[in-house]
Amino acid sequence: MDEKRKKRKRVRAVLSFGIMILCLVGLFFAAINIGSLKVSFPDLMRGLFVERIEEVAVIYDLRFPRIIISMLAGAAIAVSGVLFQAVLKNPLADPGIIGISSGASFAAVLITAFAPQLYFFTPLVAFLGGVVAFFLVYFLSWKGGLSPLRIILTGVAVDAFFTGLSNAFNSMSGGNMSGVASIVEANITQKTWDDVTTMVPYVVAGLFLACLFIRECNLMSLEDKTVRSLGMNVNATRIVISLIAVLLASISTAIAGAVSFLGLIVPHIGRILVGSDHRALIPFSALAGACFFLMADTIGRTIAAPYEISAAIIMSVVGGPFFIILLRRSRKYAN
Repeated sequence: MDEKRKKRKRVRAVLSFGIMILCLVGLFFAAINIGSLKVSFPDLMRGLFVERIEEVAVIYDLRFPRIIISMLAGAAIAVSGVLFQAVLKNPLADPGIIGISSGASFAAVLITAFAPQLYFFTPLVAFLGGVVAFFLVYFLSWKGGLSPLRIILTGVAVDAFFTGLSNAFNSMSGGNMSGVASIVEANITQKTWDDVTTMVPYVVAGLFLACLFIRECNLMSLEDKTVRSLGMNVNATRIVISLIAVLLASISTAIAGAVSFLGLIVPHIGRILVGSDHRALIPFSALAGACFFLMADTIGRTIAAPYEISAAIIMSVVGGPFFIILLRRSRKYAN
């Protein structure tokens, strides 16, 4: 009976991966062709690889960077959520909810406003802002141990603080500083290939590091005493994995803005479809996160055309009710 159950789980996991890859590829090509400018698939291929076609050139310069940034940011945020939930042992942990994204966003706003010539270093500065926010949450939540509820409440307060500061800077600039506004409003409309080039190495490095700590993430589900008996330094490992999660969340925030709930929704869907083993959960969450963020961005730019709704707003509309459902179903918060 156990063998049959394991086989069904493996089949479901393989099917889930296959369907998610197909959805991502299909959505990628759909997003390319959704908008006022449309080209056929043969023309797209010819314009990209054979000869210059004006319509394809416009799509390449305007839509491709936006699509790639959506996919990279979605993958990074989703995997960041997986890592935070593992190290904090909190199913409701999400870089947006616990204040990491807003801390990174505020740091990115500062460098964009006061040192725009250092734009290339924005991801690193955002990472430092995310680290400050994380240690604030960790320090303020500690009271003889970490309570899942206390982490969430403290994270909400830290998130509100940094979000307020970012909005204040945006308001003081009169909304005229497009770089600041795009970070605060999570707007990726004007992103270019320079933003893609800036983002790719950090996201790839973060995802690679996350894969290196798959075994440790699996062990984190055990009691700390049990993990120590296996010869692992629990506190050091928790800090290292947390820093990887902060890196992924901060980089995506620096380029795409703060997005809440994506790092909460995707890992839970992943656990339902492929299980809790991080060997499958981390790569699946990266695929699903890329798919969900790209879908949210595509819906946002088409549902009210010619106006746009940012992907962050779409995710908040979907994620808010999802968060409430999880909160009500979780036994830890029943009282």
